[in-house]
Amino acid sequence: MPDLSTQCVYFLMLLSPVMTDTITEDIDVLVFLPLNNSYPFSHARVAPAIRYSQQRLKTDGGQYSGFHFNIQFENSECVNDALFKLVDRSCGQKPDLILGPVCEYEAAAVVRLASHWDIPVISAGALAAGFSNKKSEYSHLTRIAPSYVKMAETFTAMFEHFTWKSALLVYEDDKEERNCYFTLEGIYHLMANFDIKTYAFFHENRLDTDDILQNIHETEVVIMCMGADKIREIMLAAHRQRLTNGNYMFFNVELFNASSYGNGSWKRGDIYDNDARQAYASLNTVTLLRTVKPEFENFSMEMKKSIEKAGFHNCKDCESVNMFVEGFHDAMLLYAIALHEAMKNGFSKKNGTEITSRMWNRTFEGIAGQVSMDENGDRDGDFSLMAMTNVEAGTYEVVANYFGVNGTFQLLPAFNTDHFTLRGRHKVHTETSDKSCGLGVSALTGVIVGAVLGTAMLIAFYFFRKNYRITIERRTHSEECDTGKHRQLREDSIRSNFSAA
Repeated sequence: MPDLSTQCVYFLMLLSPVMTDTITEDIDVLVFLPLNNSYPFSHARVAPAIRYSQQRLKTDGGQYSGFHFNIQFENSECVNDALFKLVDRSCGQKPDLILGPVCEYEAAAVVRLASHWDIPVISAGALAAGFSNKKSEYSHLTRIAPSYVKMAETFTAMFEHFTWKSALLVYEDDKEERNCYFTLEGIYHLMANFDIKTYAFFHENRLDTDDILQNIHETEVVIMCMGADKIREIMLAAHRQRLTNGNYMFFNVELFNASSYGNGSWKRGDIYDNDARQAYASLNTVTLLRTVKPEFENFSMEMKKSIEKAGFHNCKDCESVNMFVEGFHDAMLLYAIALHEAMKNGFSKKNGTEITSRMWNRTFEGIAGQVSMDENGDRDGDFSLMAMTNVEAGTYEVVANYFGVNGTFQLLPAFNTDHFTLRGRHKVHTETSDKSCGLGVSALTGVIVGAVLGTAMLIAFYFFRKNYRITIERRTHSEECDTGKHRQLREDSIRSNFSAA
């Protein structure tokens, strides 16, 4: 019988693969979330997801169970709060990881400083097109939620599939957070090869539906981003002017799975409900693809309990997990994977550059399914196209899905080709053929007379051009310069709508 020491050695040999694969490390995490619950990414909504992920990593007994995350939450109200709190840490212990902020302007300042300090930043926000440039000031930013440019790929795929050529982007601009501005900027940025026009109105101003509808006549597709009530107002006005008869395609963008951003709802319980239902038969919605993964259902139930515990008893948009809640959960998983891999290869947790690079260009299993990060540190997005499939009931269904990893557009059984076919557009005008077998006498005479007159006009034009050649050339040159200037002014006017903020 082997002695006790031999048995111990044998037991340790059996455990050695697990023990050597588990790394013990304390990680300081600084999380920026607003305390104001009007935000869909508020502390009360998102913090439970981060803690859920933290507990999952700790208790699953796997290779990440040795990581001890010390999480500190700080308030960020989409202004400069997050930056100031980060600067306050400049003389003390800097965090190993920053989660957030979400709002574009606040995130820009934080990411610049964190990149300078070599600290990884993971956010489910910072979705604007400007953050795509990771060469310098945003070098340490990883975006765990699909950016607005990723969403725009869905529209590009649809335009190519249905051969649409032009669009009007209508958005509400609050001049503060500017969510809709940045949302449609992604479309404008990606679809430069199409005929794209923009129409903006300010949050505090009265909605001029007549002016908006005047601008759609030269386009095929109308893409809107604004509050749900204003979406309804525009669709009712379009229906009254008979613009919802199939000559135009109407879309609204709703990425956050929150009713405050316009979820296609037409019912208000007023006298216009019937007209709104018919108008919304022409309104389609692009949103994030939802998962049916069992693990996600359990996660959703836990998040709902947390929301109720926090006192959100009448929260209309808290029934489903939005992309911020899901994103910040997956951020913890992604960081743990990258940190473990980096430390196994001899790098320190303070080497933010190395850890950030290992979060990019990889795929892992998130709470809602597979998460694919591209080589630029941005998450590939899967999006759904929803349309009203039962006009009598006014109900919507997912009719198509777009998968960002491979750029495929999948049509589902509920898809109706006629619904997405523009009526009265691109008609081929056929010419009436001449039924006679040859030219008659009068026709032949006309041809001869026309040839003689044409020759005379060419001779006269030759002498006229010869005598006044210099004048004509000067006039032509002047007109070309004026045309060029007017064209440039038009382009500058269009581009200024989506200039870098």
